[in-house]
Amino acid sequence: MKIYVPLCFSLVMLFASCNFPEKLSDASGTFEADEVIVSSEVAGKIVELKIEEGDLLQKGSIVGMIDSIPLQLQKAQVEATIGALRQKTMDVKPQVKLLKDQSKILNTQLNNALHERGRIENLIRADAATTKQLDDINLQINVLKQQIIANNQQIKVQETVTGTQNNAILSEYKPLSQSVAQINDQLKRTLIVNPIQGTVLTKYAMAGEVTSAGKALYRIADLSVITLRAYITETQLAQIKINQKVTVLVDSTSDSYRKYTGVISMISDKAEFTPKTIQTKDERANLVYAIKIRVKNNGLLKIGMYGEVKFKSGS
Repeated sequence: MKIYVPLCFSLVMLFASCNFPEKLSDASGTFEADEVIVSSEVAGKIVELKIEEGDLLQKGSIVGMIDSIPLQLQKAQVEATIGALRQKTMDVKPQVKLLKDQSKILNTQLNNALHERGRIENLIRADAATTKQLDDINLQINVLKQQIIANNQQIKVQETVTGTQNNAILSEYKPLSQSVAQINDQLKRTLIVNPIQGTVLTKYAMAGEVTSAGKALYRIADLSVITLRAYITETQLAQIKINQKVTVLVDSTSDSYRKYTGVISMISDKAEFTPKTIQTKDERANLVYAIKIRVKNNGLLKIGMYGEVKFKSGS
């Protein structure tokens, strides 16, 4: 019997060591990151794309440019049309000034005629003038008054007609100015601006290629904080909550782990069938709940890497 004791003890220790990782963790999953696909906002030839896979890019940095010459030519054409419209418009001020000057002269003549009529009326009372002279001056006064009325009406007509003509011409100005604003917006979009701080994961295009609006240029993700998506059973839901700190374990060697502190950022409110690629603590579980754990990355964690999570340090 003594001969078999060491053998039995060895088998027990081997079995325990084989099951140690399963007892060590409460859930397992793979690391992922929030990825952004950066696309071209306008169609055209890629003049420049200054990125390589693995580059760390800052948010708001200009990493490339789409050929803007076609848009610049289009803008110049619209602006030339606007300039031609302005040349077609009429300036009513010189004509109105001329008519107003004429009105001043007529008013002066009317005042002189009224003064002359008064003098003639005095002469008639003194039998020094004839009624014909009075009739002639009255006729002259009436003519001057009619000329002043006609002149004032002509000023209004001139202002109205010219304004109508100019409005008809300038009615085309607003849509053309909107076209210029639209082209200016498209010109801004020819610059490829990096939307987030992160690492370039995949580069899809090269300088010199012709792209279209919405076509992917590169894929980027912020790897400074990476997410472990794991799955738990219904019985484990009571052990966790949002913002809870947990321990994340990642293989370091064949028999050791690297430990990270993680924070639970999401707990799914819907159960799903166990993914084939995920092993849970309870292998008999058909329905599981997805959770996300955010982990600060020291540069060693990669997308797709396998990780395990322990809810309590003592578990």
